[in-house]
Order: sequence, then structure tokens, then C-alpha cells
Amino acid sequence: MVNTWECFHSAALELVRSTPIKQRLVAAYRRHLALLPEDQLPNEAREPFDQVLRCLRGVRPLPGEDAVAASVRKMSNQQADECAALIVEIFGVMCRINFAPSRSTTVVQLHSVDCAPADYEAPALVAHN
Repeated sequence: MVNTWECFHSAALELVRSTPIKQRLVAAYRRHLALLPEDQLPNEAREPFDQVLRCLRGVRPLPGEDAVAASVRKMSNQQADECAALIVEIFGVMCRINFAPSRSTTVVQLHSVDCAPADYEAPALVAHN
């Protein structure tokens, strides 16, 4: 079973590399999102993911290329940025869903109840040259 969070995490990491945006976008899709089954996505991520797929597979390819290469080739850098940002936003949705604290989470007290906030002294930050 594919872990959707890991796929989007890896895609987001691909998108922050130093190569040109169109190259990063193609790599993120091909390496991490192309085989992702849509039915494994949470409902909140399905429509944005469909939008990403429409952006990345919406252009008829020339002979010798696939729809992803054709679609990204036709995009402006601004459109590629927006598509990449949408992938990162979906990753954010996945993080909120997977790592949101449950309502039954216990709060752990990190200081003594005897210590009033005014009595608390923050540790000094030391700069190292």
C-alpha cells in the first residue's frame, strides 16, 4: 500500500531543489505522484490533486513526448510555480490530517505549578562567534 503522506513529502522535497521549476515539477510528479491512487487520498485533498493532474496532463503531446512533458513545456514559469505551490498545499493538508492532535490529547505541564510566570527566567541565548 502506498503511503500518501510519504509521496507528498517526497514531492515537496523534490520541489525545493535548485534545478529550474519546470524540471522540479516534472520530477516531483513522475517520481512521487504519478502512481498515487486517488482513492487513497483524503477527501480534502482530492479536488486539489485533480487540479494538479489537469495541469500536468492537460496538453496533447507531440510525437516522442508524454502529456506531462507537453503540459509543463506549455506552462509559463508562473503557472509552474502555482502548480508546485498546490502540491505543497496538498502536503500541508496531509500533514494536518495525519498529525493533528486528537481531542483526547493529554497536556503535559512543563513547569512547576508553584512557579508563577513572573518567577520564570528564560535561559540566556549565547552567541558563538
